[in-house]
Amino acid sequence: QVQFVESGGGLVQPGGSLRISCAASGTVFSIYPMGWYRQAPGKQREFVAGIESGGSTNYADSVKGRFAISRDNAKKSVYLQMNSLKPEDTAVYFCNRWIVSPTSWGQGTQVTVSS
Repeated sequence: QVQFVESGGGLVQPGGSLRISCAASGTVFSIYPMGWYRQAPGKQREFVAGIESGGSTNYADSVKGRFAISRDNAKKSVYLQMNSLKPEDTAVYFCNRWIVSPTSWGQGTQVTVSS
């Protein structure tokens, strides 16, 4: 069974940076495009960034130029470097497959941007 474990979230001031990680188990990780998603209180889960197995990336307009997604297939991990954080980036961040149907969701990692 596929499992994703997100980590690295926390409290950061506006304008600050944070790097969150996702470790996958129980799957052939390298062949799947992977994505980061987020869900703010009272809102639906939304796509943030995606990376294909070959390294091509795509970003939501709201984070373009500020966030960078990367992956390490040997470690079955995907990362999200978040710079110039804004209060509206506050949410629980999840990783899952991208483009193809998502599998079961992990617990996510909370990112709070506040002064």
